[in-house]
Amino acid sequence: MDAARPPAIDITDDDFDALVEEAFDELPDELLEHIDNLIFVIEDEPEDGSDTLGVYEGTALTERDEYGFGQLPDRIVLFKGPLTRLARDLEELYDEIIVTLVHELGHYHGIEEARLHELGWG
Repeated sequence: MDAARPPAIDITDDDFDALVEEAFDELPDELLEHIDNLIFVIEDEPEDGSDTLGVYEGTALTERDEYGFGQLPDRIVLFKGPLTRLARDLEELYDEIIVTLVHELGHYHGIEEARLHELGWG
């Protein structure tokens, strides 16, 4: 175990995927209504070795012009390693997954980082 990183919750990839799917049921409908050309991905760790929980990669809805046909989908990536190291138990992991999904969906909808923190989704 790396002394710099706390131990992770022991959860299989399939169980983690199921927890993420379950978390979608808790998301505000407003965040899911206008989703277009967006995929959700789970990766083990961020490439930069950071403790980033999730990231939105793409062009926010508020900045899109003629977007659509032929363009690669935007992505929201959840990082299993940092999420499982942050949480102390499965309930807290579930809550962190929800917060991370809302946070990244906020970016997809064009909400800035500071505003997401003000709203409690930071």
